[in-house]
Formats: sequence, structure tokens, C-alpha cells
Amino acid sequence: MNFINHKIKIYALAVMGSGIFLACAQTGNAVSSKITAEQSKSGKIIPAHLKWSERMLRSEISRFPEAWMLDYNKNPKWSYPTAIVLEGAERLYKKTGNKEYYNYITRFGDTMVKEDGTIVSYDLSKYNIDMLNCGNVLIYLYQQEKKEKYLRALQTLRSQIDGQPRTSEGGFWHKKIYPDQMWLDGLYMGEPFYANYTHEFSKGADAEKAYDDIINQFDLIQKHLSDQKTGLLYHAWDESREQAWASKKTGLSPHFWSRAMGWYGMAMVDVLDYLPQNHPGRKKLISYLKSYTDAVIKVQDKETGLWYQVLDKGGEKGNYLEATGSSMFVYTIIKSVNKGYLPKSYKTYAKKGYDGIIDNLITVDENGLVSLNKCCAVAGLGGTPYRSGSYEYYISEEVRSNDPKGTGPFILASLEFEQ
Repeated sequence: MNFINHKIKIYALAVMGSGIFLACAQTGNAVSSKITAEQSKSGKIIPAHLKWSERMLRSEISRFPEAWMLDYNKNPKWSYPTAIVLEGAERLYKKTGNKEYYNYITRFGDTMVKEDGTIVSYDLSKYNIDMLNCGNVLIYLYQQEKKEKYLRALQTLRSQIDGQPRTSEGGFWHKKIYPDQMWLDGLYMGEPFYANYTHEFSKGADAEKAYDDIINQFDLIQKHLSDQKTGLLYHAWDESREQAWASKKTGLSPHFWSRAMGWYGMAMVDVLDYLPQNHPGRKKLISYLKSYTDAVIKVQDKETGLWYQVLDKGGEKGNYLEATGSSMFVYTIIKSVNKGYLPKSYKTYAKKGYDGIIDNLITVDENGLVSLNKCCAVAGLGGTPYRSGSYEYYISEEVRSNDPKGTGPFILASLEFEQ
């Protein structure tokens, strides 16, 4: 029996037996001996005295003992949500020195990248921009371990950028199967990796060209997807106006989806980590971040501090306060304040949102495992079956707990507050 099949079988038994993957956690070394020792003292798997960032990461490791299982994958899959949780693991390892957090990352790299640099389940020919985000994990692992296979995999991912189909103005298509379309989601999927790779591996004119290209992606989003009245941004834009979801006049999808805007905010604040201080696009990106945040706080729920699935329709039937978008907004705002991109007064809005998540969306079970509830599992446009982008569509998608598109940003937001 090979290692991966062994893991999957243990995973299945754990689901049937306990619902929280404890058997797999123990056999897969997903919980360190330190955690086990703490459990024997406290009677809990996740001690309550830890900060929320660690409590959530340890809970995710208990639920998903291998990082490829995040997003409820049953088989190893190259999947963008994994990278967000692993970024939290990276930062917590640096903060605490707990080797288990590092092991969680490196086991993912060892499983997902073969010795020849081939990435499991990745298909370059699809030109799916979602596939680039997990490249950030490989940059970290290459920095730490200098394994040749990670460099080869990174070069393959970088080659996707060179071949990615584009709009007439140079904007990346979201996927090859979605021609002429820019989605807000795609800015987070592509640009932080593009900027990180450029910062790490490119020099001179090549680096300058890449940074200019990155800023152009944001310029095009602001030009085509921003609503002049509210400052909010629509989910997507079809340059060809051929999609049924697209306005024949503007090419825009009809609604402001919470997580799409969450992705966009995280894209801006994370790209600024790598953009040179003297690059002319830096000031522009910070101005976009300011107008974005001003629009977001106007639709923040006054009672809870959270944000609705469809941002500007809080009072409408079926709409709900959603965890992934709320976590992303909190992370974007508090990181922007900490980095000096926004005035300190904006911390009030981030704190209200963060407290709202903990008070309304977080639950803790008898073992100390932390759950983030009311996460929209997925939403998109077009495809088969066809997703119309209507209000009814957005509120009808599956809602679940512990989606990494929420738990990852929650860990990162927690770390910003815990500084």
C-alpha cells in the first residue's frame, strides 16, 4: 500500500469514527508531541489559552491532517485555498518555532511536487489562473530547502503567466475556458504569486516589466469593474459581452459578491509586500486600497460588524452574513493599518468585524476544536451547469463550516491583531 492510499484510508476511517479526523491526526503525525502533552494536561486537543491564530491552525491540522485535504479534497489536488492556510502555518512557525507547523507545509510540497518538478493534478494547458496561488508555498519551501524540484515547478507556474490569454488591454483571462473575462478572484490568484516570484527571481528590466504588468491588472480592474456610485466592484467583466451573465452595455456581472471583493482586497495588500518602494504603481495601489476600504465599510453590518454574501442587499430575503468575505475584509483592513497604508482610525472597522466573527461565526467544541461557520463553499459565473450571477444564484450556493477560504484569512487576520 503506498503512502497516499494509506493516508486516504485512515482519513475515511476517521470521518466515520469521530467526525474530526482524530485517528488520521494521530497516525499521520499531524499533531505534534507538544500538542499531545498539552492534551493530557488539559483534556483538550486545542488548549483555550492559545491565541486564535494557533487555535484555528491546530484545528485545521486536526480536521485535515494533510494539507492537500483542505477544501475537503479526497485525493491530492493542487488547489488555491491550501496556500492561504499554509501561509498562516508559515507565519506561526516563524513566530512559535513549533516544527509541526513547518512539517505541515513541507509534507504538502513533498506530496504535490514530484522529483522531476511535475505538480500533481496541475495542467498548464488549461491556463487557469487559480492554479498560480499555491506557487507561494513552493517559493517558501524553495527558500528554506533549495530543492531543485521546487524550482522546476515554480518555473512551470511562471511560464503559465507568459502564455496566459489576455484581453485587448493585457488583462489576464480568468481561465482559457472563460475567454475575454476578468474576475476579481483572479487578481488574488495570480498577482501575489507573480509579484513574489518577480521579487525572488527576476532582476533589472525583466523585473520592471513584470511589476508594470502586475499594476496594469489592477488598473484594468479599476477601469472596468468599479461602480462609480458605490465604489464597490462587480464580480466579473466580459470584454466580449457574449456571456449571458454580462451586461450587453458594460460587460459587467450584475452583483457585488462578498468573497470576490475579499479576494481583490487581499490581492492589493499582499502585492504591496513585494512591490518595490520606488515603483510608481505603489502609490496608485494604495489609493485603490483606500477607495476600496471606504466602500467596504459603508456596507459593513452595523450590528454585528460582518458583511453579507451579496454586499449591498443586506435586507433582502435569503441573504446572510458570510464568513469568508468577512474574514478577508478584516484581514485586508487590519494589515493595511499595520503597514501604514490606511490611517489608524480604520482599525475600528477591522476590530468590529473581527469581534463579529468571533461572536457570531466561531464555535468551539468540547475538545477545543475551533470552527468557522457560514462559509460560502463556492460561487462563480458561467460554466456547466451555467451560473447566472443572479442574486438568487449567490444566496443558493452551498454554505458549510471550516472552508479554508475563510479559515485561512481568519488565521492571517488574527496574526495581524496579535502583533
